[in-house]
Amino acid sequence: MGQGDYQGFEALQAWQNARELMLLVHSEIASKLPSYEKWDLLSQIRRSSKSVMANIAEGCGRYYYQEGIRFCYLARGSLAETQNHLITAHDLGYISDALFQSGITVAQKTARTLNGYINWLKKNKRGGDLPEGRLREISPNYLIVNQPEFDEDDPDHQPPITDH
Repeated sequence: MGQGDYQGFEALQAWQNARELMLLVHSEIASKLPSYEKWDLLSQIRRSSKSVMANIAEGCGRYYYQEGIRFCYLARGSLAETQNHLITAHDLGYISDALFQSGITVAQKTARTLNGYINWLKKNKRGGDLPEGRLREISPNYLIVNQPEFDEDDPDHQPPITDH
């Protein structure tokens, strides 16, 4: 299967924009920060920029739609943190006006697409508005081969899933 065949989190525009921001931070902004910022601002901006895309990816892998949305909110928080670090780097004179504006522009584009993705997730949740956000996504039934016997006395052992 080629990389273009996979339709996971990499296909999300929000993740692609977050990746663009992370690459900008690591390739252009990090090198401009002074060595004495290595364990402070440099470390923080690198981690927060990675966290944006990581949280979007993790949300994609969650079974419950509400968990996916929660991870998108975490991504949005990391994005705001990255923007704050860009402002700090600019205010302290570590990065030029042009590089600062480039970073802010990518961050704003990421915020727009991430907010759009959150809204899409909310709109397209299956089953309507159930209490407590415990809505479980509808998934196809799978035939499990070589599954161990079901033991109803064992609370951790789930019943077999069969194809209907």
